[in-house]
Amino acid sequence: MTLPYEAVPPRRTVQVVSADGTRIHVEEFGRADGPAVVLAHGWTCSVLFWAPVVRLLAPDFRVIAYDQRGHGRSAAPRARTGHGTGVLADDLEAVLQAVLPEGERAVLAGHSMGGMTIMAASGRAAVQRRTAAVLLASTGSGRLLGTTEVLPPRFSSRWLRRFFHRQLLTSRLPLGPVTPLSRAAFAYGVLGVAPTREQAAFTARIVHACKAKQRAAWGRVLAVLDLDAEIAALAAPTAVLVGTRDKLTPRVHARGMAQVLPHCVGLTELSGLGHMTPIEDPAAVAAVIRELNAVHALPKSGVDADGGAAADQDGPVAEEKSA
Repeated sequence: MTLPYEAVPPRRTVQVVSADGTRIHVEEFGRADGPAVVLAHGWTCSVLFWAPVVRLLAPDFRVIAYDQRGHGRSAAPRARTGHGTGVLADDLEAVLQAVLPEGERAVLAGHSMGGMTIMAASGRAAVQRRTAAVLLASTGSGRLLGTTEVLPPRFSSRWLRRFFHRQLLTSRLPLGPVTPLSRAAFAYGVLGVAPTREQAAFTARIVHACKAKQRAAWGRVLAVLDLDAEIAALAAPTAVLVGTRDKLTPRVHARGMAQVLPHCVGLTELSGLGHMTPIEDPAAVAAVIRELNAVHALPKSGVDADGGAAADQDGPVAEEKSA
């Protein structure tokens, strides 16, 4: 595995407690005094997913990435009510309150379920105050089962396609070790027309690390996703990005979001790429984030003498650990 696909050592780590008590693992990279970028990963992934993008942004930005609940080193929810877009929004709000002081705003970038998280949280005042601009990458606001294209086109039955894709999302079968077969399956399902062996191996490594129970629980959430009202109310300047060969959230979603967003500032379609755009073309993703920061971010304020960020007085509990 070459350097772009290895973990980036964080400058510091923070444990944030969300509204229901779930502990969220947060990592910070790059310049302590740089403009802030917050990264939210997708279904079955983790902070590691963002490593290629973090490497490109860290020299100039304060990059903050966190593990979604039930993923990576964040705790799994204890209650049945702990899975849903509302609690994902709680987690994002808690992270922003813990790492960004009042008066500082960040560019928020969400991939797949991470983009859905940003949509779900877009109406919250604490999130709005801390959002300079948004990137929605390889994501959708609803109706995923009817549009997913993992099943080959020759299977034209709408019922069969919906059934297959629901099973794909909600299966609790363990994935086992990474094998040549699993790498090939991921290359077909979530990568584009010409993925490298390293991209396929990196993707498989990340997804295989997600526990089957959590993979299925969040898959059930995605199967009934409906965030159309939330995306229509996302007022921040928002860029949309998608791969033209994305089988999980095809570009019909990106084009639809671009039409309904109140302040869409661009739609980027990456030719030949699949669902894992930050892995397949991290430079393109980083370039959009840089542009959003250059055009829409305000000068940083409210930072303490050490370059860290203080949480709101009534915000979430955070425990910091230095790297």
